Amino acid sequence: MVKISTVKFKRTHTKFVRTGSGRLKTTESTVHSRAKDTKDASQVLSSSVGQSRWEKLSSAEKQTKGGPVMVPVLSSTGRPLMPCHPARAKELIRKGRAKKRWFKGIFAIKLMRELGNTQQIAVGVDPGTKREAFTVKSKNHTYLNILSDSITWVSERLNNRREMRHERRRRKTPYKSSRSNRLINHKSYPTSIISRWRIKFNIIIFLKRLYPITDIIVEDVKAVTKGKKKWDEFFSPVEMGKNWFYDRCKELNNLVLMQGYETKENRDRLGLWKNRSKMAEDFWSHTVDSWVMANSLVGGHTNPDMIDLLRIAPIQLHRRQLHFLNPLSKGVRKPYGGTMSLGFKRGSVIKHKKHKLVYVGGASRGRISLHSISTGLRLTQNAKSSECEFLYHNSWKINWIRGN
Repeated sequence: MVKISTVKFKRTHTKFVRTGSGRLKTTESTVHSRAKDTKDASQVLSSSVGQSRWEKLSSAEKQTKGGPVMVPVLSSTGRPLMPCHPARAKELIRKGRAKKRWFKGIFAIKLMRELGNTQQIAVGVDPGTKREAFTVKSKNHTYLNILSDSITWVSERLNNRREMRHERRRRKTPYKSSRSNRLINHKSYPTSIISRWRIKFNIIIFLKRLYPITDIIVEDVKAVTKGKKKWDEFFSPVEMGKNWFYDRCKELNNLVLMQGYETKENRDRLGLWKNRSKMAEDFWSHTVDSWVMANSLVGGHTNPDMIDLLRIAPIQLHRRQLHFLNPLSKGVRKPYGGTMSLGFKRGSVIKHKKHKLVYVGGASRGRISLHSISTGLRLTQNAKSSECEFLYHNSWKINWIRGN
């Protein structure tokens, strides 16, 4: 009979199981701050006492109704470090070694002193026509999955602006005289295409504020070509947009391009499946490809270790529309507003006494319109500015989707 001694730690215990060959094998320790979890976070500070997970943090930190499994960590100068476990983040805050920080609904901590090394972290980008996916991953952890909506309303907005400009010139109202085209013989990009790729770039910049990203891997988008250099490089709006995006990414980090068939081969080799419903809001519709790309670069997993999603949808804000497009009786156009709503910039996230976390819409008769930060639905039109506490400027609707 073999005598087995177990080493007990505070709030931890080790289990032993017997395999088919009769050998004893140690299972994963049930401590919440496991060795696998603390490997990346060991550069932050000394290990903390095992605590609960994200849902057992203070009530103020539950308002996002979710969050990454690993908490982003910033140095005292704002430099992103390797994320740590929520239990360690809570312990650092309790001991006064870190402060709470919020970044568009993502909870992070900022250390009181400068320290910490970083490891290789890649962000995988899967562009799409209506939905796009991002994954931030290292060798040992998947830190964040993002499912974002593409911007598809710019062309319609431009047409409305052109029609309203022409309509003003036909009415007896002050207007600017027409000018000649100043973009002749100048290289320009279609506004609708650049807006699609700019939101991808803005999301990457946002992620770089939280994680020490070293590589960006993107699934290369191929447009219809004719074998002519001038046509292929400058005529196709898709080619122009992606080249603009690639040039900006190269200025940030190392850029790696992957073809679509390579992504499929890597996904099939891991035995992963993809949802055929492109509009499904789950990990297997788009984010599985971004995860596969990031994993192919940093390695470490054969199956996704985290399938929770941060759902992002851009807010359609009419910042410069001064009146409604459709006139009332006798041709009177009702004022619409501008960028500001009673001192708050439209889209700003505020804290309201009754509706909690919301964002600002329009204003009318001395009251503010408030909208849900996750769905965009209007909650009220009668909010007082004195009851609102400004938190941060925002242009996204965010919502956490837990994986099954």
